[in-house]
Amino acid sequence: MEFTLHAYLQLQNLPGASKASQRVPFVGSGSACRRDHGDFCGLAGLCPVGDLLLPPGSGQDPHLQMRPKVMWHLLRRYMASRLHSLRMGGYLFSGSQAPQLSPALMRALGQKCPNLKRLCLHVANLSMVPITSLPCTLKTLELHSCEISMAWLLKEQDPTVLPLLECIVLDRVPAFRDEHLQGLTRFRALRSLVLGGTYRVTETGLDMGLQELSYLQRLEVLGCTLSADSTLLAISRHLRDVRKIRLTVRGLSAPGLSVLEGMPALESLCLLGPLITPEMPSPHEILSSCLTMPKLRVLELQGLGWEGQEAERILSKGLPHCMVIVRACPKESMDWWM
Repeated sequence: MEFTLHAYLQLQNLPGASKASQRVPFVGSGSACRRDHGDFCGLAGLCPVGDLLLPPGSGQDPHLQMRPKVMWHLLRRYMASRLHSLRMGGYLFSGSQAPQLSPALMRALGQKCPNLKRLCLHVANLSMVPITSLPCTLKTLELHSCEISMAWLLKEQDPTVLPLLECIVLDRVPAFRDEHLQGLTRFRALRSLVLGGTYRVTETGLDMGLQELSYLQRLEVLGCTLSADSTLLAISRHLRDVRKIRLTVRGLSAPGLSVLEGMPALESLCLLGPLITPEMPSPHEILSSCLTMPKLRVLELQGLGWEGQEAERILSKGLPHCMVIVRACPKESMDWWM
């Protein structure tokens, strides 16, 4: 089986490891092991850094393409215990005959990489990969444009799965729905939840789910069909200890924003455009609500078209204790490994 791999090797306290080489990505696409500019490199061309072997010039030219067998050889022999973060891409849109990520591969990752903390899966069909096969050491799990089965995150599943999981990102996972959201309660260490484009989650489902996730400290709801007002209402009811909120401003009004007033632990609030709602609170209304949040230190307004305008001056002057960031939306890369 061949697959696309992008791994970040975190180096800690290795003699001779420079800052530039502390995150070394490996990309495997089933082609011969080669550098981006085409010259072939074998294991004999690897240069040592302490007790670890890295590609020559890894700080300046870190991208490699390699066959899975070569990648596994490197993992097993040189970097298995030092691999902390891994990105893997599948073939979700390549037809039923395309190779898929397998439970055996996930279990092998857990066995060979005992310090793996972060796993990002992109464009992968996980419908036949049970969540129980994922490495139990994970603290962060990201799913981007992935397909999951209905049984993946249901409440009835084994409550001991991923006992260390602190952050889960669900970005454009079309099968994710209310039942899955309620199933997240099994992850007792969970503190950060990102929902991006999860259009099957309803307002009722979000309210019920957050009721059982009252220990969350960070919540992002981006590009969903939920209105910002309903999202903030659910947050104000159930997440009194939340520290960071990011959400799209679709359906945001001044009364909706006011439900956050007095939130005791909120430190960072980010509102993302595009500005498409006529009920959008004015800069003065945003300022009024923010002044009631005792621990607010960061206010970010992104993609609202207010950068360099009077709104930015009003907020910056009115919130001297906050870092006020007003900027356009950054361009998103279409390459999942960026």
